[in-house]
Amino acid sequence: MPAASVMDFREQARRRLPNILFEYIDGGSYAEVTLRRNVADFEAIALRQLVMRDMSALDTSITTLGQTFTMPVGLSPVGMSGMYARRGEVQAARAAKAAGVPVCLSSLAICPVEELARDAIPPWFQLYVLQDRGYTRDLVARAKAAGSPVLILTVDLPLPGARYRDIRSGFTGTSGALNALRQAVDGLCHPAWMWDVWLRGRPHSLGNIEAAVKASGGGDDYLGWIGRNFDRSVTWKDLDWLRGLWDGPIVIKGVLDPADARDALSAGAQGLVVSNHGGRQLDGVSSTISALPRIAQAVGGEMELYLDGGVRSGLDVLKALALGAKACFVGRPMAYALASGGQKAVSQMLEIIRAELLVAMTLTGCARVAEAGPYLLDT
Repeated sequence: MPAASVMDFREQARRRLPNILFEYIDGGSYAEVTLRRNVADFEAIALRQLVMRDMSALDTSITTLGQTFTMPVGLSPVGMSGMYARRGEVQAARAAKAAGVPVCLSSLAICPVEELARDAIPPWFQLYVLQDRGYTRDLVARAKAAGSPVLILTVDLPLPGARYRDIRSGFTGTSGALNALRQAVDGLCHPAWMWDVWLRGRPHSLGNIEAAVKASGGGDDYLGWIGRNFDRSVTWKDLDWLRGLWDGPIVIKGVLDPADARDALSAGAQGLVVSNHGGRQLDGVSSTISALPRIAQAVGGEMELYLDGGVRSGLDVLKALALGAKACFVGRPMAYALASGGQKAVSQMLEIIRAELLVAMTLTGCARVAEAGPYLLDT
């Protein structure tokens, strides 16, 4: 059955992926209250329908941080995307390039930043400041050498949140022969994935940090290395150190509070991604769309504001723009589409969002996304 909406890709991904991987991209932390809230709060916002306007010429393009894109949508950094489709990060980046939208590469990607750059797709690069500052410095240098135009610093993951689904599936907290056997059986029950990804998609290492893991003597224990190297001591002062390594725009991802937004502005960031890590960190916090207006009031007009989390349609994109976002980044929709059909499905997902955005613009009387504002909402 062809996908008609973003969420149709979710069901296709569930069928195609081994359970351990589907639960990883689909789940949130603890009881998943914030995960559900991200979507529900978007659904609760009513658009204001306006008719008899001349909507014959619509403009969905945006210019941000010196780049122009065809619509206010980008692909979020999603760790291990190369396990959802063969060399998945490259396939997603190709779809983004064809659609004229930005793609953000996770530092925990399967495909290293150089692999995307060889495909003439220099991505926005997402960074965690690690305890090993030397390796963090190397990562920044690699992103710069690859031509990445924007550095995204994720600040809401000083340690991983408690994700119950990952424990139940065996993704974390479980080892031994029985768990390995269970995973092997799960993979064999998904032969299309086994052929496309497991056999043809190698290497499966986390390409951006592979050298650091091997140098530490950790072998292939990537999750263990990551857990040991996330740094809980990071403060806004570290942005000064990072600015000494990077002369392009820096965007802070993971801000929900106006006070943090003002601190990011004072620290010299050029942009913010309003995000709660897709509901995968601290459960019970505000949804991204409910946090956005407060942050827009605090720093709007002084830095670029983006939103990540809960976006499932082009209608959601317009709602976020009306409340102060410059653009939205989509993570789960990208991962679902990538898992269901690689580059082609990601392209289809982006086209669905674009078509929905055009309908929403037409029926709210918004001819240009740059002019979106609170007047579009029925409050």
